[in-house]
Amino acid sequence: MSYEEAPLVNWSTYADARATMGNDFVRILGYFREDGVKSVDAIEAAMRERNAARLVLPAHTLKSEAHQFGAERLGLLSEKIEMVARHCVETHVEPDELLEDVVSLREMFLGSLTLLEKEANPLVERRGFGRRPLAAAGGLSAPRSFGRA
Repeated sequence: MSYEEAPLVNWSTYADARATMGNDFVRILGYFREDGVKSVDAIEAAMRERNAARLVLPAHTLKSEAHQFGAERLGLLSEKIEMVARHCVETHVEPDELLEDVVSLREMFLGSLTLLEKEANPLVERRGFGRRPLAAAGGLSAPRSFGRA
């Protein structure tokens, strides 16, 4: 699947990460923000220098962290940048074909991060969490809860 076809966030992967990380989730998501900004900055700088070798590591890092949180489209775009950059290093060509992808990277990172952080906010009602409405069981609806943060 190309990154254009992927959902911005895979909420199933996000939920799994949240469950696995437990109380550390919000702190680790903050690290993703910090590391992601550094990776995007490094990728843009390497692209300005047309240096394929310097694209590889930050794209690899961003790919791994994005997939960990379910930022699927960002992970796939980062993987494309990493793989094309590796090929450019091996074939001794400049990474000019990645220009459009690198230009779109920051916006995609920020859009993905906004969704992830919004969902991580303890004041946001969770998908699929809370009580099941009693109307479904033949009674009156119960107030919805926020679930565990």
